[in-house]
Amino acid sequence: MTDNKIFLPRFGAVCGVVLALSIGVPGAVEAFTGETAATSLVIGLGTAFGAPAVLAFHGHQAHASGRFGAVAFAANLLGLGLFTGVAFALNLVIFFQEPAQVVPLTSAVLKAASLVFVAGTLLFGVSMVRARVFPAVPAWGYGIGFTVLAVFAALPDTPWSALVHVACAVVLGWLSAAVWRARPALA
Repeated sequence: MTDNKIFLPRFGAVCGVVLALSIGVPGAVEAFTGETAATSLVIGLGTAFGAPAVLAFHGHQAHASGRFGAVAFAANLLGLGLFTGVAFALNLVIFFQEPAQVVPLTSAVLKAASLVFVAGTLLFGVSMVRARVFPAVPAWGYGIGFTVLAVFAALPDTPWSALVHVACAVVLGWLSAAVWRARPALA
């Protein structure tokens, strides 16, 4: 057994936990304080841990998800890449500007990127449910929770959006724990 068969899934699982914390903790804080520069910073930078986490999730279920799972993973990874940019821009750039300063083209591109993320998230969530490798609750939670999170990203913060952040963090932590506990297949 090579070290990569242990290291890469575990690295992805750790990234999933870091991502969960960077979404959930600021989300919980924002329920009481509203969005702040500090919470925006944590969320905006934390999204960088999404790609390794999703790669680990796909690697965990690839044997059971088939061609559909591979296509769903690809769509999710592309959408996640775009949404990482959206989250970074919303939380570290646009947060500090007046709404009138955001040009219409930028707004349209951010919405289009969010739609790609939603499509990829839904497909990957369906692939997780169909593969039945992950527990059902976080598999469903991934597809539904992150779709709702993307919708709330375009809206003003409310206690509901904070709750969605926390729920998504729980889902990520649960999926990451499943990857961490898995035994790598022998070569």
